[in-house]
Amino acid sequence: MAEAQTRVQTVVEDMVQSLERDHIRKMQGRMFRCSADCCERPSDSMSQVHQCIDRCHTPLAKAQGFVTSELEKFQDRLTRCTMHCNDKAKDLFDSGAKEPAVRSLMEHCVGSCVDDHVNLIPSMTRRIKENLDSIEQ
Repeated sequence: MAEAQTRVQTVVEDMVQSLERDHIRKMQGRMFRCSADCCERPSDSMSQVHQCIDRCHTPLAKAQGFVTSELEKFQDRLTRCTMHCNDKAKDLFDSGAKEPAVRSLMEHCVGSCVDDHVNLIPSMTRRIKENLDSIEQ
């Protein structure tokens, strides 16, 4: 099961790194440049400068919130799937099955969860990218 966890973790980390490199980093650059421009306006009050900087941060905050939300939903779904596997294994054990049979069921079930959820990554990535592209700069 450690192998399954490592596989999911690797695929998700690759997706997050790709999103960060191709989308979030560009948004961060725009945010910093925008914030710097706010500070270059000598006629604005301190309050106006802070409001300007807050507006610059909004798109990135929305993007990060969306990515976090999608990752949490993915994690919740995977957790529910593995909890179902735990329930099946407990039911099998309670019915008198031996440990090797329970372990085999658990490994197969968790492996199926991982396969199913790894297959969801491309559509989740596409959805996140579309959302990031739609956030106003």
